[in-house]
Amino acid sequence: MIKKLLTPKPRKALILDAGALINFSMNGLLYLLPRLKKSFPGLFLITHQVKHEVIDRPIKIERFELGALRVKRLLDNHTLSLPEDVGITEEQIQKQTRFLMNQANHFVKVRDQFVDIVSEGEMSCLALSSLLRHHNIDSLIAIDERTTRILAEKPENLKEVIQHKMHQPAKIATKDFSTFKDFKFARSSELVYVAHKKGLTNVHGPKALEALIFATKFKGSSISWDEVNELKKL
Repeated sequence: MIKKLLTPKPRKALILDAGALINFSMNGLLYLLPRLKKSFPGLFLITHQVKHEVIDRPIKIERFELGALRVKRLLDNHTLSLPEDVGITEEQIQKQTRFLMNQANHFVKVRDQFVDIVSEGEMSCLALSSLLRHHNIDSLIAIDERTTRILAEKPENLKEVIQHKMHQPAKIATKDFSTFKDFKFARSSELVYVAHKKGLTNVHGPKALEALIFATKFKGSSISWDEVNELKKL
């Protein structure tokens, strides 16, 4: 995944989920996105659902207004783009989002009831990614939340994750996870790693990379300590 980011191919898109943007914002790292985009042969995209989560809703709340304005500036200066910029309509995304949410939220049962394991914002990012394929655009989804990534990468671990979250026995209700198998993901920690290796961060010194990765971990990036140590060694 890191190699893909460091040597991207033409016709690419990075899709940013709300969690990754909030992580960057809370750590004062939003300045990295314009710098990363300059060396990325494609667009940085957000869906309208993500826009609602990081701009439209928080801009009306005093506590979160500043962060929303910072992200809005990235949209206004075209660091971030919306799906319409690649010819994908909101109607298309909503339809695909509903399909993916219905699939994902009928995978796991607790007390013989299906449980919702994904959110609309996350699924809208996957919906956009799937629609981009029809435009021959290869996409990577920046998402920090663990469940959605496990759903695509290691669905066999889903039962354990849900049991840990809900503190109740869970049951997997299907063996077919093929709908989610072709998505590719990166976390904010890995984006920061790439930015550091490219010399784009404002933090320098022997402890800089460690500090950056720790900062993203403690603001929501679901990266394990083993993975942190692996990144530090690369």
